[in-house]
Amino acid sequence: MDHDAAINHTGASKGTLSSYLTGFVLAIVLTIIPFWLVMSGTLSRGATIAAVFAAATVQILVHLHYFLHLDRSSEEQWNVMAIAFTAIAVVVVIGGSVWIMVNLHERMADTALLIHALRPLIG
Repeated sequence: MDHDAAINHTGASKGTLSSYLTGFVLAIVLTIIPFWLVMSGTLSRGATIAAVFAAATVQILVHLHYFLHLDRSSEEQWNVMAIAFTAIAVVVVIGGSVWIMVNLHERMADTALLIHALRPLIG
């Protein structure tokens, strides 16, 4: 093993100017497309929401690959696992919060209807 290579290797891969520019251009395009779809109204509401989520997902992958230099290599495996765990935790927290809010909204709507129906009796 080369002694200088062992000393200078930090375990982090460095990007080139062209890879950063590619990532930047992709990020800009993936920002402009959903913005244009929302502002123009060319798609239905559901299709627009799906397109925005798809572009956001692809943009996350672009940032992970071009700017954070994460890939499937063995050197980056622990970083990818940490990001996957974080993503799962975020989905559980946000999903649980939305579930609780929807459940509370349904229960409060039922209560509001009941109070409205009983108002003449209450006085």
